Amino acid sequence: MSDWRHVPAGKIARQRREIVRLEPGTGYRTMGVRWYGKGGYARGFVTTETVKAKFLYRAREGDFTFNRIDTHKGAFDVVSAELDGALATNEFPLYEVNEEEVDARFLLLNFQRSEVLRQISAMRAGSEGRARWKEADFEAWVVPVPPLPVQGRIIEVIGAVENQITALDAEADSLLRLRNAALGDILSRGGEGWSSAPLSKVGTLGRGRRFVKSDYVHSGLGCIHYGQIYTDHGASATRTVTYLPESFRGSMRLAQPGDVVIAGTSENVEDVGKAVAWLGDDDVAVHDDCFIFRHDLDPKFVSYFFASPLFHHMKRRFTSETKVVRVSAANLNKIVMPVPPRDEQERISGMADAMDTQVAALRAEAERLRQARVALLSGLLDRTIDIESAKLEV
Repeated sequence: MSDWRHVPAGKIARQRREIVRLEPGTGYRTMGVRWYGKGGYARGFVTTETVKAKFLYRAREGDFTFNRIDTHKGAFDVVSAELDGALATNEFPLYEVNEEEVDARFLLLNFQRSEVLRQISAMRAGSEGRARWKEADFEAWVVPVPPLPVQGRIIEVIGAVENQITALDAEADSLLRLRNAALGDILSRGGEGWSSAPLSKVGTLGRGRRFVKSDYVHSGLGCIHYGQIYTDHGASATRTVTYLPESFRGSMRLAQPGDVVIAGTSENVEDVGKAVAWLGDDDVAVHDDCFIFRHDLDPKFVSYFFASPLFHHMKRRFTSETKVVRVSAANLNKIVMPVPPRDEQERISGMADAMDTQVAALRAEAERLRQARVALLSGLLDRTIDIESAKLEV
């Protein structure tokens, strides 16, 4: 193990600039790199009418790439086969890795380490605006380079953990789809004693009482990042969660116990209208982009209605799809909601709750493995864990 080297990334990776000049009337497939290790993704097609750039750069499978703006958020990846040939702007530099010295997947692992991301973030501290971690920064960054067989074993060990995480996430997603399908079937069929009415007749939809108070910044339930709702799990929450930075000084609202909080904006149509029942004992801070629905029904039942395919089918008529997707209170109030007797509401929410509990357990195990992966990766690369003794089971 003494033959590990530490070299600048620029010694093992060379920037590749395959320039593609854009021609009028032609569409070009583009790519980018997402935050938090989510990797490369297709950004859609562009033309000379939709971008100002006169040329872009061709990505090739196996290229190492990163997002210059969001490197500190883990925006690194190796270009996949699906993105081979896509074009990237200069915000996503492309590097050809010397395969005789390093596996691009191993290089990627170096830049997934939490301590490395903290160091990159510290380099950017104090910079105004959207500071960039540029090509020179990457090329000067010193990385550990063990022999290729050792790199391969580390990739294998970390990959085994990632496969377990992927399987757990897939099982949780499958259960959620099953839950939503069951909700859609039950709510569409209805039953004896059921009624239906627009939301405006079932309860009151509003914004709640406004306040601006920094004390609530770290103790709120609500929406941020275009309406994503943070909850304990499922369709209800009983405790507050941290979701806003200390710098936040915007306006917020107060939701009461039993209120259902509904996302009014999102980056995509699927997330608009996501809802959660607040079941805590006290009022809770809610982001200003949320709606608050006050009613006399079972709170969990109401929030599960907003999770159902029935609601998502109806809301599409009223959702404006611009850069930020929005739904108005006036249009939400037009949504017709099925209203079963109270005991039936509780039975339906109990069924959905049971499935959500299983989902929460799977998510918790996946998160445990993610934390184990962080520690394992750090130990393998700083050599406090011997790769020969590392187990494939965590």
